[in-house]
Amino acid sequence: MMADDDNTPRDNEANRLSGRLSRYARVGTGVGTAAARVAAGRAFSSGGGDMTAEAKLFRQALGTLKGPLMKVAQLLATIPEALPAEFAEELAQLQNEAPAMGWPFVRRRMAAELGPDWQQKFGSFEREAAAAASMGQVHRATSLEGEPLACKLQYPDMASAVEADLSQLKMLFALHRQMSRAIDTTEIAGEIGARLREELDYVREAGHMRLYKAILAERPTIRIPELKEDLCTRRLITMQWLEGRKLLEFKQADEDTRNLLCRHMFDAWWRPFTSHGVIHGDPHLGNYTAWEEADGTVKGLNLLDYGCIRVFPPSFVRGVIELYRGLQHDKRDQIVHAYEIWGFKGLNDELIDILNVWARFIYGPLLTDKVMAISDGSSSAAQYGRSQAFTVHKELKEKGPVRVPREFVFMDRAAIGLGSVFIHLRARMNFHRLFEDALDAWPLDTVGERQQAALDAAGVAPQIEAA
Repeated sequence: MMADDDNTPRDNEANRLSGRLSRYARVGTGVGTAAARVAAGRAFSSGGGDMTAEAKLFRQALGTLKGPLMKVAQLLATIPEALPAEFAEELAQLQNEAPAMGWPFVRRRMAAELGPDWQQKFGSFEREAAAAASMGQVHRATSLEGEPLACKLQYPDMASAVEADLSQLKMLFALHRQMSRAIDTTEIAGEIGARLREELDYVREAGHMRLYKAILAERPTIRIPELKEDLCTRRLITMQWLEGRKLLEFKQADEDTRNLLCRHMFDAWWRPFTSHGVIHGDPHLGNYTAWEEADGTVKGLNLLDYGCIRVFPPSFVRGVIELYRGLQHDKRDQIVHAYEIWGFKGLNDELIDILNVWARFIYGPLLTDKVMAISDGSSSAAQYGRSQAFTVHKELKEKGPVRVPREFVFMDRAAIGLGSVFIHLRARMNFHRLFEDALDAWPLDTVGERQQAALDAAGVAPQIEAA
């Protein structure tokens, strides 16, 4: 059995007690100290404490950490009302980039995954990471035939770190429940934990890549990297390197180019959902690049990361479309039925009216049959959705609480992320027509059949259920 960096057998790296205890100590100190200071401030303040100052404390505590908890904090910042607005604004400032592992670490990690002769399996392998994030880093390489490759290598002890960090996440949510009882975050915490555990499994991620390649086969302008199957393991994924430019480099491009990129983004996100019940749960700008012709003309979109993929039950897809149709034709019975399909429980007329404020915001561009820009009056994409979330939260304080169904978490987050991309690129399109085209492409009653066939063909294991 191949030994890993710390002489621990590879099979035991999945969740080592020593790794968890070490992580508990480091994370618990920062988060625990911040929580204690918040509690003390509230105890001596008749006004309930300074929320902005409290949020800064937690950002400072989390900002010293790398790994899953920082990723969770960034994720929470994009889910409206998962945390108070002041906390979301502070956590959004956490950096995406983490310090990369040095070459000695990388060399040992690659040997652990591919064997001591791993370098002989590549034509070349760059020592410096091309990108580093919270759970792993990417190195450029070439195959023995000279094909450009990207090697995504997971940091050591990530499974232990995930379990330790998820336990600390409960502290953040417990603090939120003390601050506001408008939203019951129980399902949010469970869903985040389930999806984060899935991101550790690069075999699953490889399956997601095969899945998207099949789903988007009729969309050749959306490129999915080819896998190098013989150079993939549970903690290493090797794929074709796709050249492309960052989307933000096109902020000053002509309107036709910006609209073209956004149309590809729309197709890459909505069509897998309406046809197979699958979404990319992390529509972050860094997960996409534009690919161009030799003369610089934008040809299409590269999809680069498949760690955060959500597969929904076909019934949930029906609920999303039912809500769209109910809002479109102002049919309250259809709207209520859609919320019930989504998993909302104990709703009364007042709560339904409050949820409709948010639903009309999310669906707004899809309901309007005209060329338009996506904007809610926000000064920036980072603020997109905040004012509507504030209105909903204020009303739920009086009428709630509402337990948010777990399926709602990544659907909501991804829709906001997608809208933010459109704002960044100042897209002006008929989103209604694009959505109707996506709905017309496949019969709704065959989503389940198509989904299961695609999952089986791609070799994707059943999704982890929320704890």
